[in-house]
Amino acid sequence: MSSKSKHRSLFEPTIVKKALWDSVKKLDPRHQVKNPVMFVVEVGSVLTTLLFVHSLLTGKGEAPPSFILQISLWLWITVLFANFAESMAEGRGKAQADSLRKTRREVMAKRLEKPAADANVTQVPSSQLRKGDIVLVESGDIIPMDGEVVEGVASVNESAVTGESAPVIRESGGDRNAVTGGTTVLSDWLVVRITTSPGETFLDRMISMVEGAKRQKTPNEIALDILLAGMTIIFLLVCVTLLPYSLFSVKAAGQGSPVTITVLVALLVCLIPTTIGGLLSAIGIAGMDRMIQANVIAMSGRAVEAAGDVDVLLLDKTGTITLGNRQATEFLPAPGVHVSALADAAQLASLADETPEGRSIVVLAKERYELRARDLHTIGAEFVPFTAQTRMSGVNLDHREIRKGVADAVEKYVRNQGGTFPPAIRQVVDDIAKLGATPLVVAEGPNVLGVIRLNDIVKGGIKERFAEMRKMGIRTVMITGDNPLTAAAVAAEAGVDDFLAEATPETKLKLIREYQKGGRLVAMTGDGTNDAPALAQADVAVAMNTGTQAAKEAGNLVDLDSNPTKLIQIVEIGKQLLMTRGTLTTFSIANDVAKYFAILPAAFISIYPALGALNIMGLATPQSAVLSAVIFNALIIIFLVPLALRGVKYRPLGASMVLRNNALIYGVGGLLVPFIGIKLIDVLITAMHIV
Repeated sequence: MSSKSKHRSLFEPTIVKKALWDSVKKLDPRHQVKNPVMFVVEVGSVLTTLLFVHSLLTGKGEAPPSFILQISLWLWITVLFANFAESMAEGRGKAQADSLRKTRREVMAKRLEKPAADANVTQVPSSQLRKGDIVLVESGDIIPMDGEVVEGVASVNESAVTGESAPVIRESGGDRNAVTGGTTVLSDWLVVRITTSPGETFLDRMISMVEGAKRQKTPNEIALDILLAGMTIIFLLVCVTLLPYSLFSVKAAGQGSPVTITVLVALLVCLIPTTIGGLLSAIGIAGMDRMIQANVIAMSGRAVEAAGDVDVLLLDKTGTITLGNRQATEFLPAPGVHVSALADAAQLASLADETPEGRSIVVLAKERYELRARDLHTIGAEFVPFTAQTRMSGVNLDHREIRKGVADAVEKYVRNQGGTFPPAIRQVVDDIAKLGATPLVVAEGPNVLGVIRLNDIVKGGIKERFAEMRKMGIRTVMITGDNPLTAAAVAAEAGVDDFLAEATPETKLKLIREYQKGGRLVAMTGDGTNDAPALAQADVAVAMNTGTQAAKEAGNLVDLDSNPTKLIQIVEIGKQLLMTRGTLTTFSIANDVAKYFAILPAAFISIYPALGALNIMGLATPQSAVLSAVIFNALIIIFLVPLALRGVKYRPLGASMVLRNNALIYGVGGLLVPFIGIKLIDVLITAMHIV
């Protein structure tokens, strides 16, 4: 996904123009009926429009035509503003979907008769490929559809999907065998088994989920819709009964005039939760949009919402909590061996070792003991690569044989050379392992020179992030295949709340189920086929885009950047969605109070003059009071659109603190802002002689 689409401005002109037109199209009652609150506003708009026409044509309306017209116009504007908020959120998603569609194109695929690079090739359009077909993709070719690599290793450009320019390696076997249709092979070749049918590719699913129009409502959103509909029905019944009540009151009091239908409609619209009713859909769609901006594809709105409720995070150690590459941090010489001699031998044995660990040994020797890199050709070195059988690597020089590897493998090598393994070195190896580090023993022929200490480097700032999670009431659990001693040391340094050592697919699944039995919502990340059972069980399952097809199908979120630490950001986005919905609901309900003081005295003051005491805002006339409340009710929706789209700023605070701040800022603010706003509007329309 391009960086341009990820960082789209809030009010991009092309999106605004499209949203304005869509706002008008959404006036269709078939669309409005999906939102009970705004449907009632639209019905009220139609009713007041008919009252205006009747008043204009007959001259016997219940109120001056100009007053009814102004009320009617602002009611229509209220509906349009709500439609605009929804259209803006949808427009941002559709713009991103359009950019994704441009990456999807018909290509010619090289279909094979069997899964081998030398099999007979048939050129077919990608649209004719079916699940299970085998295709050959060579350097410069576009991968026609989603699949799994069954043979070969190649560098693949996935920038069309992830937005990252750096190529990635895809190979058969392991956890990096999944490829995405529309990406390009840069070097070598791959034999790929197609795992999806046309129209069901990962890119197709991305486009479908990015488009806000296809977003299904989440359970919490449906529950809030029901609550808002219930409040609307209650206020509707109240306003309907006010008309006969006012007729009775006029007779009983012998003065005044009954409340007009226009004023009752205005009262109803101002009292029902129009603010949150108009913004609710936009809030949900914008939450999906923010997830897309983080380069995460949500397979359902439910997953985004569930991320906000998560209270347990399961995180892999390697690549998430640690950098993923062990680094050499210390040389520990054997008795009678100078540390510089150990460093020299360790560096020689690592010159041809291209692993991060090997590179770090060369760098440590260079920085600590000024041992510069040697010319491999001039020293006449024969390098011995690491194998799973020997568990050692090293170098053979003219009269020297240097080996480095795990302790028991080097011990066996030394004994075969006629040497002995010093007890002091065995103690050093055990001490390093107990502290959570990795020991590599270095030997030259029959002599043990010492130990290299390798440490898992905990990522900078990760401990502070976990502290933030703790403030939010989220428990962090590290999962690792390491032994318990190593796991405990890394867990203590990283600041996680708990850890699971020697983890297997079965133990991961068991741990998740135990937390869920206790009423917890669990989130985890994974990329391998062995992670699929746990991902399927977790409430929020983030699969890596570089992972296997099984992992992606088991997850309900896919991280296009394949960054395991993204899980923390996903939880924050989910919480931001819930906070935004909660704060705007609080504001919407609170700002109704000021409208009581504006419209109710205006409606009944001719019958009960004593109600003038409730006009605490000092509004000029009953008509200006009603019109000011209706105008404010419409304008507040459009003023809150940026907040609904951008979301309430997230801060890692506990639930009680969030609730308190919510009540203070949006509860108290919702009470005070309408008093000020309605008064200012009243002063303005009075000065302009609008009423």
